[in-house]
Amino acid sequence: MKSIFLSGSLFLSQLAFAQYNYPKTPEKPVTDDYFGTKITDNYQWLEDLKSPEVKNWFKAQSDYSHTIIDKITNRDVLYNSMKQIQEMGGDSYSYARQRGNIYFYVKTQKKEKLSKLYQRNLSTGKETLIFDPETYKKDSQITNFSIDSKGNQIAILLSKSGGEICELRILDLKTNKILDDALSPIWSEFNFEFTPDDKSIIYTKMSTGDPNSNMLLKEMKAMLHQIGTHPDKDIVLASKEEYPGLNILTEQFPMVHFSEDYQYIVLNIGSTKSENPQFYAPYSSIKDKKTPWKQIVKASDEITQTFINGDQLYFLSHKKAPNYKIGVTSLSNPDFDHAKIIIPESNDVIRSMNNSKNYLYYSLSNGITQDKYQIDLKTSTVKKVPLHDGVNNSNPLNSRENDHLQCYNSNWLTPATAYEYNPQNEKVVKSKYFNGSSHYPDYNKLYEVKEIEVKSHDGTMVPLSIIYPKNIKMDGNNPAYITGYGGYGISSTPRFSNRLVALLEQGAVLAIAHVRGGGEKGENWHTGGMKVNKPNTWKDFIACSEYLINQKYTSPSKLIGNGASMGGVLIGRAITERPDLYAVAIAEVGMTNVLRSQNSANGANQIPEVGSLKDPEDIKYLIEMDAQSKIKKGVKYPAVIVRTGMNDSRITPWEPAKLAAALQNSTASGKPVLLYVNYENGHFTNDLDVVFKEYSDIFAFALWQIGHPKFQPVNK
Repeated sequence: MKSIFLSGSLFLSQLAFAQYNYPKTPEKPVTDDYFGTKITDNYQWLEDLKSPEVKNWFKAQSDYSHTIIDKITNRDVLYNSMKQIQEMGGDSYSYARQRGNIYFYVKTQKKEKLSKLYQRNLSTGKETLIFDPETYKKDSQITNFSIDSKGNQIAILLSKSGGEICELRILDLKTNKILDDALSPIWSEFNFEFTPDDKSIIYTKMSTGDPNSNMLLKEMKAMLHQIGTHPDKDIVLASKEEYPGLNILTEQFPMVHFSEDYQYIVLNIGSTKSENPQFYAPYSSIKDKKTPWKQIVKASDEITQTFINGDQLYFLSHKKAPNYKIGVTSLSNPDFDHAKIIIPESNDVIRSMNNSKNYLYYSLSNGITQDKYQIDLKTSTVKKVPLHDGVNNSNPLNSRENDHLQCYNSNWLTPATAYEYNPQNEKVVKSKYFNGSSHYPDYNKLYEVKEIEVKSHDGTMVPLSIIYPKNIKMDGNNPAYITGYGGYGISSTPRFSNRLVALLEQGAVLAIAHVRGGGEKGENWHTGGMKVNKPNTWKDFIACSEYLINQKYTSPSKLIGNGASMGGVLIGRAITERPDLYAVAIAEVGMTNVLRSQNSANGANQIPEVGSLKDPEDIKYLIEMDAQSKIKKGVKYPAVIVRTGMNDSRITPWEPAKLAAALQNSTASGKPVLLYVNYENGHFTNDLDVVFKEYSDIFAFALWQIGHPKFQPVNK
């Protein structure tokens, strides 16, 4: 691929509207040649985030957006509604971990914005605050934590303002002091845990913590850190450089964990794919000069999860079983083609599996509801866990010591309820400790939920969840909000959202399109929205949008479309293919410039999902996915609000920014296009005050544009 810089071609858009005097965005054309297809990009200069000109442009855009948004009335109504719904739910909890007679967990009190770390003594019931991130460092947030075997030390992963480049610190619970050990940079999703003697920690270290570096998510290393020593002395357990025989790609990340009995250390070569190579080695070799890794899983085995129990290797696979199957084979001599299949493929999809000491659990989903089942590891007997209807998830409290599960049941209109389950007596009881003192109204009396399927462009039936106030008239005059994702096989299963309930309270219809690219109908549904099939993702979304209009839930002048992250492909292409269908588009931290995103730090990680710029066949698909290059001057695009975080390491801020720039300089609708910038946060944040503030602004913008009488601007 070569780039042709057209020097002397600096010019400004000829399309401007008096009512929206945007900060000027010069067009500086660069033509890229993609194996014979030439595409001109006017905004590549915005990719230089270190440039003073670019920094000034972002600041001017952000300031201008707020001059518009700040004039919209009743944004505080939305904010207060979200806060009130949060407070009605009481305190909220994360999954707990147990050591002996103590529960450890993260909790957000109902009137607080951030989570703190607590412990509870089960003998006395006494709860104790053990770590408040706000007293540790300004803007610090808890991302994850791990406890040693005795419950004497906690390793806490901390981020700044919800960013994903984190630091790991160790809290000594005996002295209540933070140890000197500081491990960084670590990505927010990487595993870390104590060795069985509690003297060391295994973790994955990033090569750089510079969010603007192209090496940010490359050349990572699995490490062993001995507590009390300098990180420079950490042992490399796996890396591309030190272990060439592992064939780790530059963009892949080596992650390590221990088997339940601590006999083995397990290495997973991670990526955006779920089907990754896996290796193991004896725990006794952990401090050797070279870990003797032995491969047990190849990517071609199409295995997404494993669990080691003695010499048995349990696995979850979609090979010749797109709805997944669970099997077991020998760890020392794995043979997946002739393995014993414990749970064969069925019409429903096996979404995941986890374990306790004596049981293996799996989630079985029909795309909307999700049940839990248990497998006795000694007898292979299978039983359904007797939880309520809805989406049921679970987590072991201490899988190395007992079989107790903490479970959560949720639905669209029912806030998550925590239960505890003991397979020994098969009893499910509502958790005594992990449910807030909720005072929600009965939302099922106020709103209706419909689960239907809509015929897409090629005749495929696409699931669509519709939630709406019971008293609305089907006359096409209702505001409606439709969202979708469609990537990585991730399913949009029912969950309660105080943000979306705030929209329901304004009379809006909510719709969740379960488009191809997700996992609602198994691996075939995922691959049906990948690479060459990616157009199905936005065409499914368009079909679902048309259904809402045809059935008189709403009309094009009242319809709000939303997509976030990988959903940027969905919303970007939906409005470029059917700009007439939406009144408003909300593009959040979105992948809207796929042709250029692979030049960012996280770009190479997306190749398995979207294709490679270096592959002439993939280029065809990438060009089709790229929303920015489809924007044409003189087209009447919807009103658009584009959200980005300047510390976003997943979708680099210039990608959403370029979408906003192109739309501002091209649209002929006279509707606003705003870039909404958060300078403190990244792809997301745990700070609820920030979350509620952003969404009250964004939703108010959308409601203004569809003519909601409560949300009209006033001159200030």
